[in-house]
Amino acid sequence: MNAVTREMRNLTDAPTVTFVLDGREITAPANETLIEIADRLGIEIPRLCYKAGMEAVGNCRSCMVEIKGERVLAASCCRTATAGMQVTTNSERVRKSQQLVIELLQSDMPEREYTRHNEVDEWAVKLKVGKPRFAPRPAVQADLSHAAIAVNLDACIQCTRCVRACRDEQANDVIGLASRGQHAKIVFDMDDPMGASTCVGCGECVQACPTGALMPARDVALSVPDKSVKSLCPYCGVGCQLTYHVKNDSILYVEGRDGPANHSRLCVKGRYGFDYARHPQRLTVPLIRRADAPKSGEFVMDPNNVMQVFREATWEEAIALGGSTLRKLRDTYGPKSLAGFGSAKGSNEEAYLFQKLVRLGFGSNNVDHCTRLCHASSVAALLEGIGSGAVSNPVMDVTKAAVVILIGANPTVNHPVAATFLKNAMRNGTKLIVMDPRRSELARTAYRFLQFKADTDVALLNAMMHVIIEENLVDKTFIADRTLGYAELAKNVQGYSPELMAPICGVPADTIREVARLYATSPGSMILWGMGISQHIHGTDNARCLIALALMTGQIGRPGTGLHPLRGQNNVQGASDAGLIPMMYPDYQRVDNPISRERFSKAWGVPIEQLDDKPGLTVVEVIKGILAGSVKGMYVMGENPAMSDPDADHAREALAKLDMLVVQDIFLTETAYLADVILPASSFAEKTGTFTNTDRFVQLGRQALNPPGKARQDLEIIIDLARQLGLNWTYGTGVKAVAAVFDEMRHTMPSIGGITWERLQAEDSVTYPCEKEGDPGDSVVFIKAFPTATGKARFVPADIIPADERPDAEYPMVLITGRQLEHWHTGSMTRRSGVLDSIEPDPVASLHPVDMAALGAKPGQLITIESRRGKVSLYARADESSPHGAVFVPFCFYEAAINKLTNSALDPFGKIPEFKYCAVRLTLGGTPPTQISFGGGQILEPATLEE
Repeated sequence: MNAVTREMRNLTDAPTVTFVLDGREITAPANETLIEIADRLGIEIPRLCYKAGMEAVGNCRSCMVEIKGERVLAASCCRTATAGMQVTTNSERVRKSQQLVIELLQSDMPEREYTRHNEVDEWAVKLKVGKPRFAPRPAVQADLSHAAIAVNLDACIQCTRCVRACRDEQANDVIGLASRGQHAKIVFDMDDPMGASTCVGCGECVQACPTGALMPARDVALSVPDKSVKSLCPYCGVGCQLTYHVKNDSILYVEGRDGPANHSRLCVKGRYGFDYARHPQRLTVPLIRRADAPKSGEFVMDPNNVMQVFREATWEEAIALGGSTLRKLRDTYGPKSLAGFGSAKGSNEEAYLFQKLVRLGFGSNNVDHCTRLCHASSVAALLEGIGSGAVSNPVMDVTKAAVVILIGANPTVNHPVAATFLKNAMRNGTKLIVMDPRRSELARTAYRFLQFKADTDVALLNAMMHVIIEENLVDKTFIADRTLGYAELAKNVQGYSPELMAPICGVPADTIREVARLYATSPGSMILWGMGISQHIHGTDNARCLIALALMTGQIGRPGTGLHPLRGQNNVQGASDAGLIPMMYPDYQRVDNPISRERFSKAWGVPIEQLDDKPGLTVVEVIKGILAGSVKGMYVMGENPAMSDPDADHAREALAKLDMLVVQDIFLTETAYLADVILPASSFAEKTGTFTNTDRFVQLGRQALNPPGKARQDLEIIIDLARQLGLNWTYGTGVKAVAAVFDEMRHTMPSIGGITWERLQAEDSVTYPCEKEGDPGDSVVFIKAFPTATGKARFVPADIIPADERPDAEYPMVLITGRQLEHWHTGSMTRRSGVLDSIEPDPVASLHPVDMAALGAKPGQLITIESRRGKVSLYARADESSPHGAVFVPFCFYEAAINKLTNSALDPFGKIPEFKYCAVRLTLGGTPPTQISFGGGQILEPATLEE
């Protein structure tokens, strides 16, 4: 029984029984097992195969109890109570049985470093079992083929926890039990070495293993942590809770915690992508560009030789130079000559203070962050249609939905833990419909897979709406009571019949009709989408269609329904909520609304005239402004536009042209390489702060490590720079400063007004909206009304708009960009993680085998991809998930920066670039990518950090 199934079991609604346990009369739910009842009452029963949250199998026999009137002992993990039953957990018969089982299993445990800390020995001590009397089994060769996980099957007791972790929790089905009798053993796929199997390195099996048979592929068993710190994963928007186990100011290993978004699960990045924090290339001192190192957009970066371009400086000198120069540019050229890019990787407090610095210190609204490159069009459509940019339901609601549409997203790669709950839901009967030009791993087990032609989202979605209206499958009551503009929408989709749209989108008309009916008529349908929807010039129209589907069918405002754009980075939601966008103050209060300006002028203690009443420039508009000469200076915290912006050569040319570029980061990123001043900051594990995940959970991340060398906390750096700009901020230092900023935030943001710092410290996670102290927070919103002026949602029609750049005879293929499972965003963190870089060290382009054959290329061969803006060379990978005529490339590789090729054409509403579609041509061969020494598992020891 996996964690989701257990949650659905709902013990509180079950009938109760009364029975006797160790002489005590107990009343408990009838479907609660004896071991669960004992745990709840503080009665300790041995267990090895049993693990809370997993299906109970009863195969280790260490949890045996005695039931009066029964001839044999019973496994307490599999047995529920019945009325009048008398159960004994501590009789001599029970204890002897438990001791014998532990002694037999202990004899199978070799005395090795990897078995130094194991649950068998722990129970042997508790049960007073001495050295085993039985002969050990023969040694088994270790399997060290996997970069993340070491396999030592001579320590395996075949408890099958790993099997259930892989099969039931993560739903990866890599681990199984093969052979029979004394030859039975754990295997990976078809008894392959683990490194050659389909294992994705999530490490759920390692976390489940009680003996050391499965361990991290590093010598963590040799060390006992100094401390364990409850915190969060620094990567995608799922917001997994985890525990850092720390020794000598370095992280030894990571385990998942039972957080609301992950229930102890992690992915390969969350579990193994932590050692970047102690990488030798960490920035540890402030740096100022050398006079003999002029800036140029054309550069080859060497992060191992920083001093060829920069010199060391004191904090006082660096802050003074950066701040005073920005101030001088502001006073000379005006407030709009400056711009700031904040970070979706930073905390809510950092995002809030950053946008406040730009609005008060720079004097304009020229502030943005990477949401402009991921979900800005989704937010624009959501604000327009339903009055809120937040998700309506948490990801976990897929377990309550009858139908789930997944469109333009690949969660097994981008949101791996969320994908596990989708897989669990499918096994429990939910029908998953995958719509995407690429064939993702989830398409293999989905109820229906609609592989539509890239750039034809609106055609497909309007055809579905046509069917729902034509066949009268709409929710008339919901439309009448809770929406506006339906008649105009219905008229617009009249010309979008499935028969007319099928040749355009490439999906058969009958399939479109079936899926439309299924979505409209199910008791609960949910839509999840990703950047395959948003990163188009028609991204807002794509999202408008998804919103219209939900509104016309009433599939919103209830558990198991709703709209959920999956957030890409760990704090995209929170950074947007905190106002790190050019047209909104915190909580999406428009900067051109006089009431909003008055509210923030009072909150910030400044005259209303000091607040700019015009929306600022977005990320791409800032780049254009630099080249046009209107933007002279920038402050960039934790963002890497030189890698993440479209037409990256264009972006690098612009950044090099700035009179002053201040970059605050933990590594010499491509953007930092173009800086005038670099301020060494704190990594995720080195700070305390709140982060808001894709489900609207405001969660507390706690500091586990100290920043290396002279690196400082991001929040303190922002405050110091603000003072250079004339802002007399007094928030204090350390955690007190974080708490003070959070308290200011909640008094300017009604959505989190009821969340106190003390509550977060106690509960770790609180859902918003939570407007009053003590409110539980609402995981499902829009139940009775929408947060609009009328309380009603609005339909917005959309028509087909082709991509800005279509394939032609000169550039006949389509380029699609995205992420890899092992690497995240621009790779500055994950490529410096030894495990992750070992698994995916080289830049690759994924091609359908048919296209690869037409090119004359073989897997692993060098190919060159060229667009009208540039070209890159990288290695070909055969991948049947890529559609014919398209090539997929991750954007995390500096030596093959694929955003040199992408198109900077913008969605007119969300101002988001068209990353997901541009015309390219492929040729065989090219210049091999420059070898960059990022990863390789190098770990910087604490002693070195202090030098």
